[in-house]
Amino acid sequence: MSTDTPTTETEPEVIVRRAGRLGHLVLNRPKALNSLTHGMVKTIKATLETWKDDATVATVLVSGAGEKGLCAGGDIVSVYRSITEGRPEDGDVFFADEYAMNSLIADYPKPYVAFMDGIVLGGGVGVSAHGSHRIVTERTRLGMPETGIGFFPDVGGSWLLARTPSHVGLHMALTSGHITGADALVAGFADHFVPAERLEELALALESTGADEAIAAVVSAARDVPPAPLAKHVRWIEACYSAGTAEEIVAALQADGAPEAAAAAEAILGKCPTSVKITLDHVRGAAQARSVQEVLAADYRLTHHLLRAHNFPEGIRALLVDKDRNPQWEPATLDQVTADEITALSTPIEGRELTL
Repeated sequence: MSTDTPTTETEPEVIVRRAGRLGHLVLNRPKALNSLTHGMVKTIKATLETWKDDATVATVLVSGAGEKGLCAGGDIVSVYRSITEGRPEDGDVFFADEYAMNSLIADYPKPYVAFMDGIVLGGGVGVSAHGSHRIVTERTRLGMPETGIGFFPDVGGSWLLARTPSHVGLHMALTSGHITGADALVAGFADHFVPAERLEELALALESTGADEAIAAVVSAARDVPPAPLAKHVRWIEACYSAGTAEEIVAALQADGAPEAAAAAEAILGKCPTSVKITLDHVRGAAQARSVQEVLAADYRLTHHLLRAHNFPEGIRALLVDKDRNPQWEPATLDQVTADEITALSTPIEGRELTL
């Protein structure tokens, strides 16, 4: 959803609006696909804390400036700079604040409406998919692409990935693949489909009408939801991702016979091997978690260790800094990543555990 006026250098990274009974947060870095800076995270959290106790705010809306998407994730290039300059603790602070924001959204006491239009990746999922009223459109492209940069699906995303039907979440997480808005509805990442052209109408209605009523009025008048492309692949996704280890999942995909399964195997083998194994373990562990907060605390533990390891900064370098797309992963293959290495990355941080 676009803003009313063009972005200038003097505009804030988050536009905070009040209109009627609506509090509206607009992520306002369209040239960077609204990627979340530390300042944006702090502004969102502080504003939500204020609105939580403000009786004049009935509903909160989050949307993205520009036409390309809600949010492409966190500003990890800044995290990369802090790592390479010997300040990984700056990354600790960023992620702690981001995860506290995610926790607040997940337990927000008022309707939290997210326009998940266009690109919604990584941290963009964290700022939207934990909300109470999640709106997708025909332009939605949602994903958790972290295995491609030596990381893992964080921001509490594994809580959602673990609860998708037929292991679709594992498929998304290990391949870093994107899904459509229709897929997001089926997978439990979203609640309602609204055509992109009607988002402005819905935002206006939210100023004076309760969230459920306003959304129902637009949804009832909207065209039918498009088909979910992943639906036709449930057979092999469910069968192959039921295998035990990452190596066994890849072997099952390669042996299945479906071209899409073979492509998924190739995608997984192209990701950071350590990240693939971390992600498999983490998503399966999240299935047993009692709350989003428990998953976020585990996210923080992993993040703390990865900020001080080789693969995460190397993945950012290869994809976003030097852009040579030739990361040198350590270890280089799945079979070289040991169970002890994965366990060590989940070791509690003495005196630094995240409390939410």
